[in-house]
Order: sequence, then structure tokens, then C-alpha cells
Amino acid sequence: MGKKNKAEKKAKGGKKKHDVAVHAQDLASVLVQAARSMRTVLSRNLLESGLYAGQDGVMLALAETDGLTAGVLAMKLGVKAPTMTRTIGRMEAQGFLERRADDEDARLTKVYLTTSGRDRLQIIGEAGKTSEDMATRGLTEKQIKTLMKLLRAVDGNLQNSAIAE
Repeated sequence: MGKKNKAEKKAKGGKKKHDVAVHAQDLASVLVQAARSMRTVLSRNLLESGLYAGQDGVMLALAETDGLTAGVLAMKLGVKAPTMTRTIGRMEAQGFLERRADDEDARLTKVYLTTSGRDRLQIIGEAGKTSEDMATRGLTEKQIKTLMKLLRAVDGNLQNSAIAE
């Protein structure tokens, strides 16, 4: 018997080069849609507490390190500085944050959580947990750990790619 043709190889599970590109497009589409769905569910779970999409990230970043500048917050959260400035203004009006001049350099303005903002951290945690439970319904612990590991690897690859450019 002679060599197998391409159709036979394909039927046996062999892959052509263009199949990789198709899968990469599928991966991007699925990742983006899953992220959108997760963000929608999280936003809906947060809305009852008076928080809007994106505000949870600001509050969690400040819970980790209180007293950051708007620029540092913007970098941490991957948004543009003007967007962060508007978000901070809105959250300050809601009573979740306050801006104060830096103790060491009065030219800098830093953002801090208020007591009301700190009180919302538990709600953010609960909303996140509820959203994660919904997203992983039907998955085993092992599958969830594998998913997390794979998503971190994908994110690391993409971030390293962005740095190399």
C-alpha cells in the first residue's frame, strides 16, 4: 500500500496548517464571549449594591493597596487615564472613594477607599463568588483548576507578546 493522501490523514486526526488558524479564531471568539458573559453576570450581581461595571476592580485594587494615583489605577486595570478619572469622580460622588493630596508630595493626588467603600468589599466578594459558581456549574474541581491554569498560560503568552512588540 502506498502513502495516505491528505483526506485520509485528515480523517485519521491529522491536522493541516490552516486548521490551527481556524482554532485560534475560535479560541479568541470563545474567550471574548465568555469574558463578556462573566462581566455581564458580575455587573448584574453588583448592581443591587449600587456598584457599576468596573467599579469593583477599582475597589479591589485599593483594598490591596490603598492610596494609589489615578494613573497607577488606570495601568493596573488596563484602562486609559481619562476613563479612570471619570470612574473615580463617579465613585467619589457615590461616597465609595476620596481623593487626597499625598503627604510627601502635595502635587500628587491619591485615591483612598472610604468606610462606605470598604463596606462594599464583602458584597463584591459575594458577587464574584456567585458569578464564578454560575460560570463553573457542572465542572469538577480538577477541571476548574485546569481551566485556571490554561487561562493564566494564555494570558501570560499574550502579555509577553505585547511586551516583545
